[in-house]
Amino acid sequence: MPTVQRDGALLADLGLRATPQRVAVLEVLSGAPDGATAQEIHDRLRARGERVGLATVYRTLAALTEGGAVDALAHRPGEACYRLCGSAHHHNLVCERCNRVVELAECDLEPWLARLGDAHGFRVTRHSVEVAGLCADCA
Repeated sequence: MPTVQRDGALLADLGLRATPQRVAVLEVLSGAPDGATAQEIHDRLRARGERVGLATVYRTLAALTEGGAVDALAHRPGEACYRLCGSAHHHNLVCERCNRVVELAECDLEPWLARLGDAHGFRVTRHSVEVAGLCADCA
C-alpha cells in the first residue's frame, strides 16, 4: 500500500520534491495496477477533493516516466496509459480488450538488438517492448 513516506522517497530518488500533488498522483497510480490515463488520474484526484490541474498531472507523469518510475504504454488508442513499474529492466504484455498489464522481468533481446544495430550502423543504448494481445480472460 502506498504511503507518503514511500512516495516521498521515490520522488527524492528521482530528484523531485514531494509536493502534495506529486504524492497524490503516485497514490492514484498505486491503486491502478493496469494503469490509467492522465485524464483518469485527474478525474480520480478531483473526485476525492484534490485541487490539482490536468497540466500538473501531465508534468508529474512526464517526470515520473523520464525517471523510470512509470511506464507510458500505448495500448489505449489515442492516449498514453501510465503505470507504476518496477525499477528493473522489463517489458509489458497488455490486453487490448480489458487493458490488463503484465510486467515481464526476463529479457533476452540485448544480443539480437546489438547484432541488428551493428548491421545498420547503430549502437543500441536502450529498448522497450510492449506486446499487445488478449489475456486469458478475454481470449
